[in-house]
Amino acid sequence: MAAIKSRAVRMAPPQILALTFFVAIVTGTFLLSLPVSVTEPISFTDALFTATSATTVTGLVVVSTGNDFTAFGQIVIMILMKIGGLGLMTFAVLIVMVLGKKIGLRERMLIQASFNQPSIGGIIRLVKVLIIFAFSLEITAAAILAITWIPEYGWKFGTFTSVFHAISAFNNAGFSLWDDSLMAYAGDPVINILITFLFIAGGLGFTVLYDLAKTKNFHRLSLHSKVMLAGTLATNIVALFTVFFLEYANPDTLGTLSGGEKVWTAYFQAVTPRTAGFNTLDIGSMEPETLMFMLPLMFIGAGSASTGSGIKLTTFLIIVIAVIAYLKGKDEAVIYNRSVSNVIILRSLSIMIISITAVFLGIFSLSMTEEAPTMMIIFETFSAFGTVGLSMGLTDDLSTAGKYIVMILMFVGRVGPVTLAFALSRSEKAHIRYPKGDIFTG
Repeated sequence: MAAIKSRAVRMAPPQILALTFFVAIVTGTFLLSLPVSVTEPISFTDALFTATSATTVTGLVVVSTGNDFTAFGQIVIMILMKIGGLGLMTFAVLIVMVLGKKIGLRERMLIQASFNQPSIGGIIRLVKVLIIFAFSLEITAAAILAITWIPEYGWKFGTFTSVFHAISAFNNAGFSLWDDSLMAYAGDPVINILITFLFIAGGLGFTVLYDLAKTKNFHRLSLHSKVMLAGTLATNIVALFTVFFLEYANPDTLGTLSGGEKVWTAYFQAVTPRTAGFNTLDIGSMEPETLMFMLPLMFIGAGSASTGSGIKLTTFLIIVIAVIAYLKGKDEAVIYNRSVSNVIILRSLSIMIISITAVFLGIFSLSMTEEAPTMMIIFETFSAFGTVGLSMGLTDDLSTAGKYIVMILMFVGRVGPVTLAFALSRSEKAHIRYPKGDIFTG
């Protein structure tokens, strides 16, 4: 035990962060395997898959969340979604604060890794604000949802399902108690606005929310917050118009809906690919070009230090800005009158290249284990790595090997980019300089 403890102390924060996710998944698997958690026995693989999907806030399911799990099992899934969304270290800090204990330097470094922050300054204050904001928003959202669902389902199930979906939405988990997700509420303005507001807020990132809480003036926000807010707005608008026009005449999606329902449904399906996981349309019935358009959205994902995953919107935007600067012959990338350092650009390129490699390996592996159309495999891989939770229907038919491949993708997609970004940001600078050499490219 002393040797294990000594080794744990020597572990870097990214390693400990990955370990906490692994421990949460293992614990969740054990709890979901108990007879009290299920209406009928499920296999170890299915319990592990569900725990992994909940902890990585993905939303892909191989068993019915509403039918195959009891209320206890669904509560376990809710707890795993909270741990995966806010991070186990957030809850550890909450417990320490309640007990009145002091939070040491190492704990602060772990929180820094969990939120992918450049420094530990103000990290505890950030966690406090995050905890209060998250729980307040989820309680408020659950109360609003209850107004709609209690008259429809009664006090008991109406209240429970409101809390479940509020937690699932804010944490970008995509779990629903209905097998068709939210398809029954495709034209409901309240459900569409509230659920999307929750997962967009969670996907902006905790530092952005904290920044917004401190100042309401856009010009006084940090550069990161400005880029996230502007990028999110632009991405969602482009996605809305794209999905609306591509699916407008599709009889299996928007084609049979009224004008207002078309807009609400297109809006919901346009913003959900960025790691939210809910759907109000049958994904498998969407046009091939729409599905292709959704792939980069799932790969990009949400914001840094958010409840979502993907390579992160800021990572993608930095690369785009750097490319534009190069094409214009500029010496440095500039945004909002601030230059972006080459270190950040190289870090973003590293994250993207490694993530593309992971997705390619996932597609290659699933192609060997699954007898399914290539597009379904590609879509499933992007969805798993981006911890999105959308599927064209392949998840239900995955082989045992395929389930484990998707589980690895979900774990790597949730933990990998965060730990990689933290590790790269803290890498030691070389003090040796070498003569420059020319290599032909292009």
